[in-house]
Amino acid sequence: MEGQLYLKQNNIKATKARIYIMGLLLNSDSAITADYIYESSVDKKLFIDLSTVYRTLELLEEKSLVDKFDLGGGMNSFIIKKLGHKHTVECSKCHRELEIDCPMNQIDELIRNKTGFTPIEHELNIKGICEQCKKAGFL
Repeated sequence: MEGQLYLKQNNIKATKARIYIMGLLLNSDSAITADYIYESSVDKKLFIDLSTVYRTLELLEEKSLVDKFDLGGGMNSFIIKKLGHKHTVECSKCHRELEIDCPMNQIDELIRNKTGFTPIEHELNIKGICEQCKKAGFL
């Protein structure tokens, strides 16, 4: 039911296949592939077409509900975007701050794939020179 509610909240038609795919994504702690989703549906005797899995993942990516990671060789994995986590970028000259979405999902996935470690927390401190200070010649 959680997947169906998530789809409806994001104005996406809640088909059986989409509900199942959303359920897998929502309950996964790491990124999963389209092949994993397809094989899981076969194991559950749901038999969702692989093309349906790909179309659904594309739709979720278009709606900015999932992050897509290129695994190379034409393979991708997907993970639900976590809501509400932001960081700030601060100008070293004027100290103006801008809020950005956390880029750590991609970094966490790289760490998991390369090392097997599962990051559980992080700190991110970004300083730079803002556009206005660059134009004023501070760079």
